[in-house]
Formats: sequence, structure tokens, C-alpha cells
Amino acid sequence: MNKRTILDLAPAEVKGKRALVRVDFNVPLDGATITDDTRIRAAVPTLQALRKGGARLVILSHLGRPKAKPEAKYSLAPVATRLAELLGAPVKFLGETDTDVAVAATKALHDGDVLLLENTRFLPGEEKNDEALSKAFARLGDFYVNDAFGAAHRAHASTAGVAKFLRPAVAGLLMQKELDYLGGALEHPGRPFIAILGGSKISGKLDVIEALLPKVDGLLIGGAMACTFYKAMGFETGTSLVEPDRVEMAKDLIERAGFRLTLPHDATVAPSIEVGSKAHAVKRDAIPAGEAMLDIGPDSAASFGRAISSAKTILWNGPMGVFETPPFDQGTLAVANAMAAATAKGATTIVGGGDSAAAVEQAGLAAKMSHVSTGGGASLEFLEGKTLPGVAALDDKAA
Repeated sequence: MNKRTILDLAPAEVKGKRALVRVDFNVPLDGATITDDTRIRAAVPTLQALRKGGARLVILSHLGRPKAKPEAKYSLAPVATRLAELLGAPVKFLGETDTDVAVAATKALHDGDVLLLENTRFLPGEEKNDEALSKAFARLGDFYVNDAFGAAHRAHASTAGVAKFLRPAVAGLLMQKELDYLGGALEHPGRPFIAILGGSKISGKLDVIEALLPKVDGLLIGGAMACTFYKAMGFETGTSLVEPDRVEMAKDLIERAGFRLTLPHDATVAPSIEVGSKAHAVKRDAIPAGEAMLDIGPDSAASFGRAISSAKTILWNGPMGVFETPPFDQGTLAVANAMAAATAKGATTIVGGGDSAAAVEQAGLAAKMSHVSTGGGASLEFLEGKTLPGVAALDDKAA
């Protein structure tokens, strides 16, 4: 990675200084209960490293989609409680962000102290990357750290704008890890290098398919997006999700990709998600008119598993079926288990955030992957070759 990180800062740049750290604490909440703290845990190494160096931590994050004004259900207060448990240290919480009160609170911190400020998206200028708000954020720290890979594809005041007014501006350890793994897979993968793409829509993955095709040795397609390819091949797709406006594109991709593109040989179908008891496997050219493909079939799951076991680098983004609802989780679980086994054999396995990250977490296999990305949209855009504003804003390493 060619961006400076917290490890490139001199001790004098850290000790006694206010580190304004943008993290991604956009966690799922049930009332005031955090139902999955993965993103908080992912930021802990950066926060602990800064505390060890004697920094005074001022933490910014967004949560949910408030409409640029305070909404109690999106307060970061519950996150402060959980963060204190994970750090094993007190975390002060202030229900303000861009005020003189907030600035005064940052100046009252001692070395190693931690202050979490309120949701950045309560402020109307945040998502507009407003310059005045960016300057207000810059008053909160002496240097800036972006560890929020999950929000790095957004050009917001707290992810990009602030870095114009606060230097040094460096990456945290999580940001570095994300860019090293994803960048490494694209730039110098161990071969064979295969990518597995799933999810419901081909439209959301088209740019990724285009970007990955020249780089991979094999591209495996699962999920409902396979049905748009089936339609392009002239197969019956029943009541499966198909994007009619993408059929010609799918046809073109099949022709261009040749042997590198693998579609599921069979499908697990049912009349609907609700009647899992009626699920059965059929060949891909035999999907019944009144049924939908809700998972890849067992033959495909086994074949994908064999491909994974023979690869040195495996990148996965998107589930193979409706993994939240058994029995339509079997294909996704098969891929997750095959990737865990490949990791144990020395392969580099990368799970590209979003639903696939949730699936490996649900299966208890996250720790058995080389890397599980914390950013769904950000990892997709990175794999597409797009510049991430939150990364571009950081200091470059000296040549």
C-alpha cells in the first residue's frame, strides 16, 4: 500500500497528540443492543496501538441512515459501552460533534484517553462533503487517521474532506490490511486465482466481472444472478429473479469469458422461499416453470468446492442462495467450508464484505479465512478499479 499508516508516524507525532480517528461503527442495533460487533472489534488494533503510543483518541463514525438530523435510534451511545468493554478502558461519549463543546472536550483529554463523538450523519454537511464541516472536524484533532474502510468509497466530510485541513492524514491498521489484501489479490495473486461472485443481481456486479475477468484464472457465478445467464443461454428460469435488460450483456460475457466462466450445473428450486420443505435439485436446463432457483445445487456446490481446493488465491463476494433461510444456505455454506479448508492448506482467501461476510460470520468460519473485509460497497468499488475518496485523501508514502 502506498499510503502512510499510523506505523509511519514518529513517536513525537503521536504522544500527547489528539488522534482524530474515523472508524466504521455502523453496526446493527436491536433497540440499544448491538447484534453484531464485528466492525467495532475490527477497529480495536488501531485504537490500542494509538493509545499505546500515548495518543488522545477522538473517534468519529456514522451509524445507519439518519436524515442529516439527530435521531435517537441512531445514537452511538450504545457503541461507547461496547467499545469500553473491548478496549478494557473507559470511553467517554459526547452527544455532539462539530461544536466548541466538542473541541473543549478533546482538549481536556489525557494521553491514552478515548472520546467517542456523536453520529457524523446527524450533521447536514457530512454527506455533502461540506468544507465548513470538514474544517470543524479538523479542529477536533492534531492528526487524522482513517480506519473506516467500509465508508472509504464515500466522499464525505469525515472520510475525505477533513484530510484537506488536518495533516498528517494516515491509514489505520484495518484500512492498511484491507488495501493490502484486496490490492495484493489484484496485483500479484498466487495462482490459480479464482473469484466467486454471487448475490441476486448481475447489474450490481457487472463492473466487478469486467474488472476481474482479465485477472482471474476462473470466475464462478452463483446466486440468483446466475439466472440472468441461464436466460441468455435460452433456459427456462421459472419464477427466478432475472434481469431482462441484462440478458444481452450476459450473453456477451459468456462469449468473451469462454472456459474461465463457470455457471452452476444444477439449481436448488422451490415454489417459494417459504416452502423450504419442497426444495429439490434440478439440472440447470430443467427449472420448472412455476418454481424459482433459490440456491446452487449440490453438484455445483461440490464442483465449486473442488475449484476452491485447487486455487492459491480465492476471492468471494456474494452468497450462493438465500442463505438466511435454510435449506437454501447449503451452497453458501459449502463455499465457506471449502474456503476455510483452502486457507488451512495455505491459500489466500478473501471474503469481500456484505452478505458473504455475514454468511461466514454466521457459519462461525470468519476466523478461518485469510481476510474478511468490513466493507461491502467499498470492497466492490476497489475491485472494480475505482479510486476510493477516503483512501485518496490520505498522505502518500515517500517514494
